[in-house]
Amino acid sequence: MSGAQTPEFQLLEQSVGYFYSAALRAAALLNIADHLAGSAKKPDELAESAGVHGPYLHRLLRFLATRDVFAEDDAGRFHLTPSAELLRTDAPRSMRSAVLMLTDQVFWKPAELLDETVRAGATRFEEVFPAPFFDWLAQDEQAGDAFHFGMAAMSDSENRRIAADYDFSGCSKLVDVGGGQGGFLVEVLRKSPDLHGVLFDEEHVLAQHRLGEVRHSGGCEAVIGDFFSAVPPGADAYVLKRILHDWDDEESTRILARCREAMDPDARVLVIDAVIPAGNEPHPGKALDMLLMTSLSGKERTKAEFEAVFAGAGLSVTRVIPTSTPLSIVEGERESG
Repeated sequence: MSGAQTPEFQLLEQSVGYFYSAALRAAALLNIADHLAGSAKKPDELAESAGVHGPYLHRLLRFLATRDVFAEDDAGRFHLTPSAELLRTDAPRSMRSAVLMLTDQVFWKPAELLDETVRAGATRFEEVFPAPFFDWLAQDEQAGDAFHFGMAAMSDSENRRIAADYDFSGCSKLVDVGGGQGGFLVEVLRKSPDLHGVLFDEEHVLAQHRLGEVRHSGGCEAVIGDFFSAVPPGADAYVLKRILHDWDDEESTRILARCREAMDPDARVLVIDAVIPAGNEPHPGKALDMLLMTSLSGKERTKAEFEAVFAGAGLSVTRVIPTSTPLSIVEGERESG
């Protein structure tokens, strides 16, 4: 066993893993990928165009290159890699905003209190910020924009594939509950031009909606509301993408109950979230679950846990549909009686 494979080395490497997140954030904030677009550069040349310190930039990029974000050639020039390309602000489906969201202080600072979170069995977010997570986003414009644009960027990498993985052909009206800027609904409408789409969310979120990106015969609209109170009635399908994982079981049951109240007998609810598999294999949902645990009240769920919150709202899970992304579609219908 080499030194780099020993349990001791693995623990030490994992202990400084937070510097990878910090380095990604720094590269995104400094727009390093933009300055490398078109040609490779040596650190001093790149530092001059980016307005930063050359030797320190070299150390940053050398570290990121160990994870295939940027690459250094034999002449000492740094190049964009496929991952680094996604840090460009003008890249198709850029992930820069997603990186900035996931490394924002609303997630970073509460993570420091993970031990206290585990002791208490609840987020310590309000020990760091003066309001619960979503209330704070509504109060702090910078934090709110970072979150909503970041979520849109993260979702853009998966929306088209998920929309293609479900058959919406029997659906004439769809409500995207808590749909944010509407990226997923736009992809569904592109696939199903006769479908009428309703983007449902709070007013400050809908101010940035993207429904204008699509023109189709079925029409679409943005409707302001609170999914804890009521959702628009009369749709064939109610989509909740990356919504329930933000909330604990009681709150998730309330959201689903509002959907059930709005549903016609033959309507469906489609919860799009990670479904945590059994075993100890890596899964993106397991990492995101730590973020949810420290900053929000929610969690990533197993199939059995989804079945429990569905049942609490008078719904039953009919099937779980894997997608070509880390997310699955948990389909449900109203329980009879």
